[in-house]
Amino acid sequence: MLTQGSKRWRKWLAAVVLLTLVTGFSVVPIAQASTYCTQWHTVQRGENLFRIGLRYGTTVSYLQSLNGIPNANRIYAGQLLCVSTGSVGGTTYTVQWGDTLYKIARRYGVSIWTLANYNNITNINRIYAGQVLYIP
Repeated sequence: MLTQGSKRWRKWLAAVVLLTLVTGFSVVPIAQASTYCTQWHTVQRGENLFRIGLRYGTTVSYLQSLNGIPNANRIYAGQLLCVSTGSVGGTTYTVQWGDTLYKIARRYGVSIWTLANYNNITNINRIYAGQVLYIP
């Protein structure tokens, strides 16, 4: 015997399947569709996207799309560029008052430097309560 809740669930599922078939879109959980930067590069004086791309084995257009750069000739020294990404496969953690990157890293069995790199943290002593960290 079907309950009222299971009938609603089946109707919702049927609607999603129908919508997917009609529009060609697929429903992907946000965690699977999200990406994070796995490697950062700080632009040095005289560098351009072509040279940076050669260094990291990627293309100018990939670097542009990854960093939202409409004009490849408009980058500047000191600019932080994402040069490599990966899928979010771990979890997230919201920093609590009194937390340190060291404590969080130990809790999840990762290095401080891995956490800093994945979360674009340049000063490992500067995290704040409420900050959401990706844990690989």
